[in-house]
Amino acid sequence: MTPGAPGTREVRIGCEFVHSSAYDVPAVFQVEPAPDQQVTVHDESWTFVPEQSTRTYHDLYDNLCRRLTIPAGQSTLTYSALVTVPDATEEVDESAEELAPEDLPDDVLIFTLPSRYCLPDVLGAEAWNRFGQLPRGYTRVQAICDYVNSHLKFQYGSSNARSTAADVHAAGYGVCRDFTHLAVSLCRALNIPARYVFGYLPEIDVAVSPSPMDFAAWMEVYLGGRWFTFDPRNNMQRKGRVLIGRGRDAGDVAMATTYGAPWLQRMTVFAEEAGIPRPSVPA
Repeated sequence: MTPGAPGTREVRIGCEFVHSSAYDVPAVFQVEPAPDQQVTVHDESWTFVPEQSTRTYHDLYDNLCRRLTIPAGQSTLTYSALVTVPDATEEVDESAEELAPEDLPDDVLIFTLPSRYCLPDVLGAEAWNRFGQLPRGYTRVQAICDYVNSHLKFQYGSSNARSTAADVHAAGYGVCRDFTHLAVSLCRALNIPARYVFGYLPEIDVAVSPSPMDFAAWMEVYLGGRWFTFDPRNNMQRKGRVLIGRGRDAGDVAMATTYGAPWLQRMTVFAEEAGIPRPSVPA
């Protein structure tokens, strides 16, 4: 897509990580837009203080990953890009049908199975009791999103790096990734393939949140032979999503994986329509 073309919007995305470490720490970052989406990247830049070399590779799920070393002392990593996105929300198709397990493509089957944070086996009875009798297909997945959105209360600090979908379902609280883990688990429990997705989500044509900008999590569900986007946290179609990575759950698509224990002093995320700065909010 060409910048400024009709039917598009320009979005500035990026992030900054400030670390302090007693020693060099190997790391992998996932913060760059995935190439297989309706997003065109322009004016992309990395800044490292102090300077260092990096290299990229694609992981098992074809996510773009960048390897580098967080040096001893204080360091700053900054990524920024201007992207062109469609001026439209995600596609909705209430006629999209669920496929029987025997009809699913081989590479989709993995997204019906339990994973570290998504536990369809543990939540199976809950899923079948609540949603088993509903009409199969897109509307049943939307019913799952409606339930998760109403059942969980968004609350920073209510979960941790070990919290599973079953944990947050019992607690009734969670953060963005927890909403997605729970919805993915309930879909998989019904043999509906669902995968965890994270990326940048600018606030285009919606009210601005009072919370600081952060990475966002949502899910993709396989219906009618293709993947559809669902967002159990916001529970609405949105404009401007910029996908970074897909996987079984958040463990597959961490924005930063470190092989050591550097201290993350600060992380800043930005995703805003070009020329329309997001209002300042308390950090």
